[in-house]
Amino acid sequence: MSIADNLSKYKTELEASGVQLVAVSKFQQADAVLEAYNAGQRVFGENIVQELVEKQAQLPGDIRWHLIGHLQTNKVKYIAPFISMIESVDSLKLLTEINKQAAKNNRVIDCLLQIYIADEDSKFGLGFDEAVELLRSEEFQAMKHVRIRGLMGIATNNASERQTSEEFKELKVLFDGIKVSYFRKDEYFNEISMGMSADYKLAVTAGSTMVRIGSSIFGKRTTKASTAQ
Repeated sequence: MSIADNLSKYKTELEASGVQLVAVSKFQQADAVLEAYNAGQRVFGENIVQELVEKQAQLPGDIRWHLIGHLQTNKVKYIAPFISMIESVDSLKLLTEINKQAAKNNRVIDCLLQIYIADEDSKFGLGFDEAVELLRSEEFQAMKHVRIRGLMGIATNNASERQTSEEFKELKVLFDGIKVSYFRKDEYFNEISMGMSADYKLAVTAGSTMVRIGSSIFGKRTTKASTAQ
């Protein structure tokens, strides 16, 4: 099946549930992204800043780029002029830098707090208590150039369906609690990004509003790239 055919299958399924598809284009060539764009896809997710910056310069300007990988503070400045959403905010330090660079570009950058829900040491993310502490902090309250749109989480790799579902449900419970406590009047706090190719159906059932799917759309990754951020 072509990229367009793969996209059509997912879009038809997800749109019926009101879920947005983020096409994960990391390690894919720009022409593959353009093929997906020409098939109607506008939201793409990238993990590596250098690769994202290169693609953004080559591809149509109305693409909405999401940074979905671990982001170092010294790389924020490179994406601040154009990034649509940073899904992987995992510290107050990083959010402070995003706010600083957004101000320099006269922008407000949409962000998701990445929450640690997996039973794996290799995953990044805020603990539940850390997320609440961040939202309560005076530093966050003073920020004018970031907008927290919701939460993001990555389930444990190769876990049972039961464990994966429980991890997604825990994230939804945290989202609901944060919504009531800190964003009750803010309609923009409405996104839960969870679910990838192998587990997106479980995520949608648990309340995901945004899923990240890559290889099932584009096929096997066509280039190798460093995972350093």
